[in-house]
Amino acid sequence: MQGRTGEADGRVNILLVDDQPARLLSYRSILEELGQNLVCVHSGAEALSCLMHTDFALILLDVSMPGMDGFETAAMIHEHPRFESTPIIFVTGVHDTEFDRLKGYKLGAVDYVSIPVVPEILRGKVSVLIELHCKRRDLEAANRSLAEANRALAEANANLELEKARELEVLNRDLQASNRDLARSNQALQAQVAERNRAERALKEADRRKDEFLAILAHELRNPLAALSASARLLGMQPQKPEFAAMASSSIQRQVTHMARLLDDLLDVSRISHGVMQLQRDRVDLADVVRSAAEMVRPQLEAKQQVLNTLLPDAPAPVLADAVRMIQVLANLLSNSVKYSPEGGRIEMQLIVGEQEVSVAVRDQGAGIEPSRLEQVFDMFYQVSKAQGGLGIGLALVRGLVELHGGRVKALSGGVGQGSEFVLTLPRIQDDLALAAQPGDDGDDACAGPMRVLVADDNRDNALSWAILVEGMGHDVAVAYDGLSAVQTAALMRPQVLLLDIGMPHLDGYEVARRIRATDWGREAFLVAVTGWGQARDRAQAREAGFDEHYTKPLDPEQLEGLLRRASRKAREVRRGLAAARAG
Repeated sequence: MQGRTGEADGRVNILLVDDQPARLLSYRSILEELGQNLVCVHSGAEALSCLMHTDFALILLDVSMPGMDGFETAAMIHEHPRFESTPIIFVTGVHDTEFDRLKGYKLGAVDYVSIPVVPEILRGKVSVLIELHCKRRDLEAANRSLAEANRALAEANANLELEKARELEVLNRDLQASNRDLARSNQALQAQVAERNRAERALKEADRRKDEFLAILAHELRNPLAALSASARLLGMQPQKPEFAAMASSSIQRQVTHMARLLDDLLDVSRISHGVMQLQRDRVDLADVVRSAAEMVRPQLEAKQQVLNTLLPDAPAPVLADAVRMIQVLANLLSNSVKYSPEGGRIEMQLIVGEQEVSVAVRDQGAGIEPSRLEQVFDMFYQVSKAQGGLGIGLALVRGLVELHGGRVKALSGGVGQGSEFVLTLPRIQDDLALAAQPGDDGDDACAGPMRVLVADDNRDNALSWAILVEGMGHDVAVAYDGLSAVQTAALMRPQVLLLDIGMPHLDGYEVARRIRATDWGREAFLVAVTGWGQARDRAQAREAGFDEHYTKPLDPEQLEGLLRRASRKAREVRRGLAAARAG
């Protein structure tokens, strides 16, 4: 076997297969003037072996060979996908029949030459096939060049788009500098495109509920005012009769208490939505809270001749909570059941103590709730039935207070007329270490030392004002004006505290928080969301993203100082835990 060079030099490979060396020499002498690379082998087996490591433009194949003849060799060659299109010229003797030629064509032969071979005919046929091979090779090269050009064009287009984006970004910054207020609005819209439609719908719904709330509030205030007016007239008409004076005084006291409760609920809802509700947490047995709440609603129960069955376990139910606020929560749930239960109905309140959590379930046999509206009952100003009166803020207040305690509350009902159940769940205290201050408790202890604080807000005035306040409190501060810069700065600085706006360009605050929490150092960082969104679902989304606390703008200095104290306590607890682990 001779000549195994490839086609790198521009020549094509031609495989000559014949068991007679003399004929191979004859073919070589005839075809040498074509200037191609000629490879000679003496059997079908050698031809197959040669094909394994060399590509050929065509094969000149003798039909009559001992062992594996030309037909068998051709069949095996064309069975391989790599060689199925390689052209074969059969060399045949004078005794071959038309049937033999037909058999050859079926096996993939493109032509025949007969022995004795006429040099001009063989060269002509081989030249045609070489020319076809070269054109096909050139076409493939052109296709590859075209594909490469297309790839380069696509890359150029991508770079052009990127450059255009950069130019637009520069132009946008220039526009922002010329009209800061308009730039802030545009930037906020760009950062919150995904939430815009939801916000618009929520705004329309809030507007509708606001109008409805004002009408309900006017109605709720007219009732006690009417009673107050009637009592005042009664005192004026019958000033000398003690029984009338006592009746009027009692009525005035009841109505004033009712109005004060309305105002307190409104103020509490406002404090929660603005993130300024202060909790006085301490170790509390939730069983005591259940008893106090039951006692608080006893007059309402007696007025409707309803029965409250309280189920308390023998085991204590320790939680870290503001006892006054938790009594308010359970009293609101009980009042809701009283309101929607018929006279003489039964209400059940059960305390359930688990290993990690403590739950209170309030069940009634009242009006029930459509399953599709079980989530809506906690929305502000939502009412199952206007006939029962009220402002529609009691359950919203319940959810807000429970979530401030790190708990959750849910509503259950089989449907209208099948009663309802409200279940609130709080973390259970495991040991005295759980009495350490929690987010929302503003202790008097100052920060033990300066901390590294990162402030990130696309509103530069907000970011700089917070940074100045933090620095004035003795801490090291860095500032970022978009989400991506915040992540990059945090990776270098490794801050202990991060104050993050939610609606920032490039990466929003939620994604920044998730990326920080995914790092080794960021798991123990103190993350605070400071945003214009203050609904319960916004707080829930912040918790899911990894934030420790959530505040609604504007953030005042007292709130900032308080959260920095809590962050300092968390940092000290982390250090103590690491020290204990090393000692162990």
